[in-house]
Amino acid sequence: MAELSELVQEVVKSSSWWERHGVDICIITLSFLLLPAGFLCLRSAHAIPFLAGIVILGVVHHTLTVKGSHLASHNALTESKSWGKVWALFFIELCAAFTAEQATYNHVKMHHGYTNVIGLGDSSTWKLPFLNRYVYMFIAPLAVPVLTPLVALHLLRNVKLKTALRTICFMLLGLYSHYWILLHVSGFRSAWSALLCMLVTRALLAHPYTHVNIFQHIGLPMFAADRKPKRIQLMSLGVLNLPRNALLEWSFGHSLISCHVEHHLFPGLSDNMCLKIKPIVSQYLRKKQLPYNEDSYVSRLRLFLQKYEELMVHAPPITELVGIQ
Repeated sequence: MAELSELVQEVVKSSSWWERHGVDICIITLSFLLLPAGFLCLRSAHAIPFLAGIVILGVVHHTLTVKGSHLASHNALTESKSWGKVWALFFIELCAAFTAEQATYNHVKMHHGYTNVIGLGDSSTWKLPFLNRYVYMFIAPLAVPVLTPLVALHLLRNVKLKTALRTICFMLLGLYSHYWILLHVSGFRSAWSALLCMLVTRALLAHPYTHVNIFQHIGLPMFAADRKPKRIQLMSLGVLNLPRNALLEWSFGHSLISCHVEHHLFPGLSDNMCLKIKPIVSQYLRKKQLPYNEDSYVSRLRLFLQKYEELMVHAPPITELVGIQ
């Protein structure tokens, strides 16, 4: 791991600010600039502009709440820790209606710290064994916009009262702002139509968002906490990259799609930097005869539909989950 880290650090040090942070900040800024066009398109009585508004707002929403929140949780948008905290509150709580503290703890400390370790970072929170495969894969994702703030409220039991009140205020401000703009800018005439539009736009990419989160870890080697291998082996065995996809990488970021292995090895890097170090990481792992897992979206979807109960319902015995040491 030290040898690979040196190679990557050389690339990072030789990269400009634009490469380290600018590209991703530009994508997020452009997304913000598209918001007025999206809301104004919804004023149209014609189907094509109205649907264009839905698509624009849906893509922008996921760019801010997935890509923005993910980068902010890793402090990858800026080199300043103070500004990093500000961006985490803005993207995670105001835009995504979630709790910044719990998002950072569960994702950064647990999922990244114990990737594919049973009971710690094994992605089991994504499993809903009481749902059948078709409901989980194709219907349940539509509930993500509703479940997200509800889960956040549940998790607020684990934080201080002051923090909980701040989170609730930011969540309400973000949700009400979206609702208010639909009524007063987009021209929706009823509360129900505005709420339905909020649900549709916020769920536009909920299916790939759900799928990506299970495709890239579940079904790969899992490990017991007392028998997990070295970090580089843990990440190479337990993480998978999907192919490049313009829409998903714009909305979710390279680190969640085609550079997930790189992201787990170097979580503090921005999406653009993960893409830049991808050739170095893949060549190094293959040179050391370590796995560099890659698979297509369709292939993973087929696998999860065929082996849904094995992967998402009936966890195999721990002896079967423990991989190469």
